[in-house]
Amino acid sequence: MKYAEDAKAVGATAGLLAAVSYTPLTDDEVFAHFTTVARDSGLPICIYDNPGTRHFRFTPELVARLSRVPGIVAVKSPAAARDETIAHLAALRRLVPESFALGYSADWNSVEALIAGADTWYSVLGGLLPRICLKAARAARQGDVMEARRLDAALVPVWDLCKRFSSLRVVYELAEMLDICSAEPPRPILRLQDAARRQVAETLKRLPAEVTEQ
Repeated sequence: MKYAEDAKAVGATAGLLAAVSYTPLTDDEVFAHFTTVARDSGLPICIYDNPGTRHFRFTPELVARLSRVPGIVAVKSPAAARDETIAHLAALRRLVPESFALGYSADWNSVEALIAGADTWYSVLGGLLPRICLKAARAARQGDVMEARRLDAALVPVWDLCKRFSSLRVVYELAEMLDICSAEPPRPILRLQDAARRQVAETLKRLPAEVTEQ
C-alpha cells in the first residue's frame, strides 16, 4: 500500500499489482489485498497475473470478481500458445465488464493474442524496438492479420533468444549493441556470458532493417 501511495505522490497515473507472498495465497486473500490497494491508493490498478514468478494464478472467476471492484481496470495475463490464449480470452470476455481491459505479455505469443481480440500488448521488446512492435500491434487491432503475422515472423529470431535467455537479459544486451544505452540489470541478475552474447550479436546482424529501425 505504501509503495502505491508513494508512486501516486511522484506522479504515477496507474499501478501494476502482482500477488506476492512468501506463503501461498488463497483467492480471498488476493481479492482482499487488491481491493484494499485500489481503494486506499486512489490509483487505477492493473492486475498482474504472472504465475511463473509469483506462483499464483488468477482464474477467470477471480479476475471477474476483481473487475467489479472500483479502481481495478485491467489485467495483464501471460499469453500462451494460440489456441490456449484464445480460450482464455474468451473465458474472460464472458465474465468481465466491456470496459475492463484484457492484455497479454510473453512477447512471442502476444501478437496472436491481439489478433484474437485482446485489448493490449504488454511488451518487453516494445520499449526497445517500438516501431516494429507498434506496427504489429496496429495491424492486429485493425484486422490486417497477414501483416501482423508477417511482422511477428520477422521478430521470431528475437523471440527465440528471449525464450532461451529471458527477455530481460536479452534487452539489456540489445540496448548496448544498438547503442541505445549501456546498463547493468538489477542484481542478482547478471549480464549474459560471452557465448550467449555472441548469439545475440549474430542474431542482431541477421535481422532485417525494419526490425531494428528506431
